Amino acid sequence: MRAVFGLVFIVGIALAGGAVFMAKNYITAYQAELAKERAARAAVVPTVDVFVAEHPLRYGETLTRDAVRVVKWPETAIPEGAFTSIEALFPPESKENRVVLRAMEKDEAIMALKVTEPGEDAGITSRLERGMRAFAIRVDVASGVSGFLRPGDRVDVYWTGSIRGTGEGNGEVTRMIEAGVQLIAVDQSAGDDLDGTVIARTVTVAASPEQVAALAQAQSTGSLSLALVGAEDDTIASAIEVDQRSLLGLGERQAAPEIAKERVCTIRTRRGAEVVEIPIPCTN
Repeated sequence: MRAVFGLVFIVGIALAGGAVFMAKNYITAYQAELAKERAARAAVVPTVDVFVAEHPLRYGETLTRDAVRVVKWPETAIPEGAFTSIEALFPPESKENRVVLRAMEKDEAIMALKVTEPGEDAGITSRLERGMRAFAIRVDVASGVSGFLRPGDRVDVYWTGSIRGTGEGNGEVTRMIEAGVQLIAVDQSAGDDLDGTVIARTVTVAASPEQVAALAQAQSTGSLSLALVGAEDDTIASAIEVDQRSLLGLGERQAAPEIAKERVCTIRTRRGAEVVEIPIPCTN
């Protein structure tokens, strides 16, 4: 009997020890998985809902709810002006839709500067900054850079004409009159997604009232040519002027030497009521 009791006691202790060992292993594994999950959660970047283009959008296109979708965007990298709520993008109090001002590709964030306000027209007036005016310049295939101009490009404007009545000669001269003027439209298109080259007849630039006056005067008195400025070019062009003589390397025009006039000395003598001038040799 005692032997049976001792055997049962030993088996009980063995089972209890096994249970403790299994429980310890389970708790250790659970704690390891919990620590791993917490580390993974800490590595996850907080995100915010941002509206992006569902498909490519082009200038002048009406922005509808079907044209956008929501994606998770890193909270620390949200583009300035991005829409994070449907109420901000499509205000419930307005029945008018926004219009696309700048071309957007699929999955590109919808930003305030790329769309109009609800119901606002997308004409070129929306591209004019405060204090600027739109001015049209006549161009052809040569003066219009062979059709490679696009809205948003910057150009230098050169004037070619004759300067008369200023004492600078009657030859033609070419002078840069405006530098880095921004184009806002080419012919009737203000979108920057033109396909291929377009031989324009007019381009519209954004200019201050003083620049408009200068361009209008230049266009009426001579011909204007445009030179395309590089996208990354931030240099400031200096005053440039070329005339026919400097182009051919003839140098400055020399003024004709003055011919010395022969000096005549006289004395006046009165003879009665008459005054007579008599020539005499000049002494100095």
